[in-house]
Amino acid sequence: MISDGLSASVAMHKISRRSFVLTASSVCSLLGVTACAGRTSQIDHWALADTIRRQVIPPLFPARTFDIRHYGAKPESSDNTQAIAAAIEACHQAGGGKVLVAEGRYVTGSIHLLSNVNLHIDENATIAFLTDPNAYLPAVFTRWEGMEIMGYSPLIYARHQSNIAITGKGTLDGQANKTHWWPWKGNNFSSVNWGIEGVPTQAVAREKLMRDVEANRPVAERIYADGSYLRPAFIQPYECKNLLIEGVTVTNAPFWLLNPVLCENVTIDGVTLSSHGPNSDGCDPESCKNVIIKNCLFDTGDDCIAIKSGRNADGRRINIPSENILIENCNMRSGHGGVVIGSEISGGARNIFVQHCEMSSPELERGIRIKTNSVRGGLIENFFIRNIKIGEVQTAIVVDFQYEEGDAGKFTPIVRNIQIQNLRCEKAQQVFQIRGYARSPIANLGLSDCEFVSVKIIGVLEELRGMTAENVSINGATLTL
Repeated sequence: MISDGLSASVAMHKISRRSFVLTASSVCSLLGVTACAGRTSQIDHWALADTIRRQVIPPLFPARTFDIRHYGAKPESSDNTQAIAAAIEACHQAGGGKVLVAEGRYVTGSIHLLSNVNLHIDENATIAFLTDPNAYLPAVFTRWEGMEIMGYSPLIYARHQSNIAITGKGTLDGQANKTHWWPWKGNNFSSVNWGIEGVPTQAVAREKLMRDVEANRPVAERIYADGSYLRPAFIQPYECKNLLIEGVTVTNAPFWLLNPVLCENVTIDGVTLSSHGPNSDGCDPESCKNVIIKNCLFDTGDDCIAIKSGRNADGRRINIPSENILIENCNMRSGHGGVVIGSEISGGARNIFVQHCEMSSPELERGIRIKTNSVRGGLIENFFIRNIKIGEVQTAIVVDFQYEEGDAGKFTPIVRNIQIQNLRCEKAQQVFQIRGYARSPIANLGLSDCEFVSVKIIGVLEELRGMTAENVSINGATLTL
């Protein structure tokens, strides 16, 4: 184990040098072919990122406009829910087009998108969501922290729809704050007490839900809306295909901001995600396939991007990984992590590509992070990162099997094939927090052309196999293994 000191020469009997390879079977999985299964090769894995880019095509919409004002929406109204729903239904029934939210501030409850509808918010327009929980009833089939429930509707929701979009230069304001939504968090797994004396929190329902999941209770019987205090996600398309979220600003979220679940062909482009409440993850693709996240700004109270695939028994029951995800040209500020895989990762993740991103803030806790444990489990493989600039961060690179419950379960995680290339970090408290298990060491972690300019300690390296470092410097000295 390495835990402190700035020596650039590192000797570890638990780390052996091994060339970095990507198995041909995983390559073929990405490309959708099977003929080459069983072979291995030293391939250009970034060519696979180009394949994702070609495969993910944003939806197009007919040149028809449905102005919500024509259906009764008014900026001065206290509730435009029915008017917005009527415009969406009319657009859908006509075969699709643009539902226009023009200049003004429109207050509404939950919005449910339908196929072939582009919800377009003009630059000087805001959709402000009611803070009354009753505006998000009746309950819908949703995921909450990676567990399936009948819960409050997400503020914007769709299920089993295709060709849907949220676009424009306008703002989506969840209106969550220290007196609405956020107090339901309480102090559960948080260093910050969000609770208000006398206001119930999610703690009791959360524990009961986890018991229901482990007992495999049918989802239809998991009623966790009114009286459970489980905050809804902001935007959650569920089992949808061909999705575009572009240009908008999303702020003041009750819970996770963007959370596509079991979706395919997803483009998130030029979105500003700004929310500093509890669990304000910026973008959490969950059990999704073929996803591009690009040109986005993240300034959040939790992880900026967190790739997920279901929690514990639910994640293993559904058993669908997040795969074929390309993240590029994004800017991360505050957050628990810049680009993260986990922790609800029981269904696994593979073929994740990150490039040309910048991240920096005294409040940015980690740059690149994988978090899991033997309760969550999961197979995480083929994680490629290049051309990353980190200004200031607490820990630059984290792969940690001791997250939360630690080694308290029987579902040993597997993490393999991580390559980090051309990462420059100006300032960090430590470079590494890498902790696998002896029975499941982190395999094939490779760093090349990386520079950590000013750090206090190297950090922790435990239970690795096949770590390599080529042209890597820490405080100006070469790291050798």
